[in-house]
Formats: sequence, structure tokens, C-alpha cells
Amino acid sequence: MTDNTEHKSNVDLTEVAKFEALASKWWDTESEFKPLHDINPLRVGYINERASLKGKKVIDVGCGGGILSEAMFKLGAQVKGIDMGEAPLAVAELHKKESKLDIDYERITAEDIAEREAGKYDVVTCLEMLEHVPDPSSVIKACMKLAKPGGHVFFSTINRNPKAYLFAIIGAEYILNMLPKGTHDYAKFIQPSELNNYARHAGLEVQHITGMTYNPITKHYKLTTRDVSVNYMMHTQKPNT
Repeated sequence: MTDNTEHKSNVDLTEVAKFEALASKWWDTESEFKPLHDINPLRVGYINERASLKGKKVIDVGCGGGILSEAMFKLGAQVKGIDMGEAPLAVAELHKKESKLDIDYERITAEDIAEREAGKYDVVTCLEMLEHVPDPSSVIKACMKLAKPGGHVFFSTINRNPKAYLFAIIGAEYILNMLPKGTHDYAKFIQPSELNNYARHAGLEVQHITGMTYNPITKHYKLTTRDVSVNYMMHTQKPNT
């Protein structure tokens, strides 16, 4: 039996509790999860464009209520979703049954499942999750371990700078009320250079980075490689050898 005490210590129970409390609203497109629903087509489109999901074996790390997992399944992927939030996973299970989708969900850490299923996935996604754990580098290493040689690993998170604080916390949580107050901790935001270093240290090769911007007037999001100052996504790949 694997000793997973260390891995469980990389779970912030306060962060898990935030999403547990909101679990019933996960699939309400006008709730606190509206931003996730709004950006999901951009996220899954970026992943599919760079990794071609059809027929691929995919694991969604930090899947929550299954918004991304379901979208990837609908594009032809074989999907497993993992999370440490019991309530969000229950919502994900219920929604997949209502939608008649064959997705496998499990309550387990990235580190623990990497010990069990190393090298089994064509695509690993870890979106909007790294800024909610004590040690993001540990999760990144686990994602690398889960990927097959040549496999694709995608991350998304929030940059750490004054603009990101203004937009992601003051704007989104306090002015526009797009997210519940206290959703994010500025100290846990990750600069692209830091994520790049984490990825390379884990043995991943950085392939591409794109920013995601929000226009508060049109209320639309878009991907742009010219602006990674707030939200951004990174495509990395595990070497073939």
C-alpha cells in the first residue's frame, strides 16, 4: 500500500471547502460558476487544437463538477476526472448520468493516482487548480508522471502582479461579483516564468503559452498570445524518451 500522507498534505482543506459549499451550483450557468462555463469553449478548443482529443485517453486533474471533463468527452476523448472535493464529484457523477456520458470520476490526489497510473494518459489537463494547492510543483510533477512519453500536459492559472490582483480579485470578486469573495489568494498566483520553471524541472517541454482576457463591456473572453498578464494557459509535452 502506498503511503499517501505526504500527498494528502498537498491538499488545502480550506480551498476544498470553498468549492464544496458551492457544489450544487456547479452546472448553473448563471451562478458563481458562470465564468467557468464562459471560458470552457476557449479552454477545450485550445486543448483540442494542440492535442486532438478524439480517441485520446485523458485525465482531468482538479475536475470539480466536470465542466471540462464533459466537454472533452464530447469531442471523442476517453476521460477520467479526479478531485479532492467530495461534493463537486457527486455533482459531476449526477450530471454525467443525466447527460448519459461515460466518464470515470475518482476522489484522489494527482500524486497518488500518478503512483498507480504512471504513463497511461495521452493528455493531462490541470486547469484553474494550481493556485489552490500548497505545492503546485508537486502536482506538476504528478501530471508529467501521468502522461505517456510524448503526451500533452496543459495547465492554466493566474499571473501574480498588480494587474492580476486588480482584475482577478478586486474586479471579479468585489466589483463585478463574478466570483465569491475569497475565491482566490493572491499569494498563490503563479507567474508564467515560475510555471515554466516548474514544468521544466518536472521534465516537461514548454510548447506554447496563451493569455485569456476578459472585456467587461462586451462580457466576452478571448485567447491572445500577446497578453498573459492575468489568466493564461500553458501547453507542455513529455519527451518521447
